[in-house]
Amino acid sequence: MNIFDPVIVWIHLLFSSIWVGGAVFLGIVLAPFLKKTIPDANQRVSFMVTVGRRFNYLGGSSLIILVITGIYNARTFFSQPNLFLESNYGYILLTKIILVSIMFAIYVIHIKILNKNVEQKIVEKDVPDEYFTILRKRIIILGRITVGLSISILFLAALLDRGFSL
Repeated sequence: MNIFDPVIVWIHLLFSSIWVGGAVFLGIVLAPFLKKTIPDANQRVSFMVTVGRRFNYLGGSSLIILVITGIYNARTFFSQPNLFLESNYGYILLTKIILVSIMFAIYVIHIKILNKNVEQKIVEKDVPDEYFTILRKRIIILGRITVGLSISILFLAALLDRGFSL
């Protein structure tokens, strides 16, 4: 084994910690805390938008690095695609790839919904109430889906690491 392979796995683990840890913190720690401490929904969303934008620099970069290192780690399967369907490991890896693809798409949708123009309007409280309510619900749903997918992907990674058989 060359030194490059464990370094790539380490990078993959490091950035998965950043991605999942950040998503869990925002969705399960910060959002409920803000709900209890800031009664005004507009202020809460404004705060979350500001924190989320800041996290996107690290989180978005982490997600891209995860995809790149994940492709590298699965290179044998990509060079021989039949392996995906010929082993339990392949099925689990394929499921993980599908979930990562869905999560990546949801992240992109989340970023598109909360573009800088919309964020600025939220911070300046220049969003009609009806639109704000719809936007807030979408943000919450996408955030919860992202957290759920992130945790599920981590579980699949643990199965792969332990050589789990279906």
